[in-house]
Amino acid sequence: MATYIVGDLQGCLSELNRLLAEVGFTPSRDQLWLTGDLVARGPDSLGCLRRIMALGDAATTVLGNHDLHLLAVASGLRTPKKADKIHDILHAADQADLLYWLRQQPLLAEHPEHGFVMTHAGIPPQWTVEQAREAAREAEAELHSAHYLDRLRDMYGNEPTAWRDDLNNLDRLRFTINAFTRMRLCHADGRLDFDYKEGLKNAPADLQPWFDLRGDHQDPPLVFGHWAALEGHCDRPGIHALDTGCVWGGSLTLLCWDTHERISTPCPVHA
Repeated sequence: MATYIVGDLQGCLSELNRLLAEVGFTPSRDQLWLTGDLVARGPDSLGCLRRIMALGDAATTVLGNHDLHLLAVASGLRTPKKADKIHDILHAADQADLLYWLRQQPLLAEHPEHGFVMTHAGIPPQWTVEQAREAAREAEAELHSAHYLDRLRDMYGNEPTAWRDDLNNLDRLRFTINAFTRMRLCHADGRLDFDYKEGLKNAPADLQPWFDLRGDHQDPPLVFGHWAALEGHCDRPGIHALDTGCVWGGSLTLLCWDTHERISTPCPVHA
């Protein structure tokens, strides 16, 4: 049995299928973990949802910011962004089943044997993994609840940028979702920054990547996607960046956890 982890799909189904064929992925034997953002800017978001959902227990994905935005759009709470290619999902005969399945996915997942922790964007400097797990379960319960529409509406906004134990429920939810799905850079005190989205070369001097601020924690291996501008590079041991910008004309990358071999397939720019 092999465990494979793949970066953000964003609707790039043919590239995923190519990688899985190359490694001989077999659902009855192997496991596929995905860093979230199954949908949005690529040519076949509907196909990606159907493919991963059909894998059942052989697949584990976490929610990304584009996945949550799709849920908000489908619920009538937001309008699609200009570059989104989710029309087919919104008009699919199996739309309700797909979106219900997507809403049940976690914000944080932990491999029971290998011990790695996976989120879409990372874990903020303020939290230990135990605190991150607790915050994830709290937010997931809200998204699974009967009042999930209110929670999808409440998740938008950049405040608060810092965690406090005495935050009210709405602010706790918003910080948690922002940290797990949108975070890249942080201030030295751990406050989240949402303005800078490029690579590290030109990052503001007063900001640091979230993973460079986790030095006080004894973390298990961490796996994340989201930050395509990193091009899959992270020089901190035990932290694995897997979004290599497939939808932007980069590549889709698959990591075999058992061998730590990375396999990538180049992708055209999806117009």
